[in-house]
Amino acid sequence: MITYYRDPDVLVTSTGVRMSGREYRLSDFAQVWHRQGRRSWSAVAGRGVLGIAMIVPLVIGAVGVLVALVINASTAATVALIGGGILIGLAAAPLSDILLEFVDRSYDKGSRRREIWARIRGSEVLLLDTDNAQRFGQIYRALQRALDHDALAH
Repeated sequence: MITYYRDPDVLVTSTGVRMSGREYRLSDFAQVWHRQGRRSWSAVAGRGVLGIAMIVPLVIGAVGVLVALVINASTAATVALIGGGILIGLAAAPLSDILLEFVDRSYDKGSRRREIWARIRGSEVLLLDTDNAQRFGQIYRALQRALDHDALAH
């Protein structure tokens, strides 16, 4: 037996599938397809907010440097403004690293619901409903590989 995918809720092998607490033999599957739900604009907006949060320290630092060069202040004040602007701009690097991790996670999760459907013994059955795009892709590919393997075996 070949295991194509396994997690606590899903098992896809060369002999069968276990999803949503139900078990099916590969020979029970007549057709498999997937559907995508509507886009979650809150997930997209969240990514935008993270992007803005990464840029804000750079903008503030640049404004500090520009203000220091434009105003007619003492040398000490000009040096302080330029130094402060540069330090704020440099603070963007570690902050961006943290925020980019959140962006990566948001893309792994995806911005829409995904479903795997199958026609089993004449009925349409919802096998999986998830908003995790990475997990969905892994399970769907594993199911396709298992069905392809089963078709070659018969």
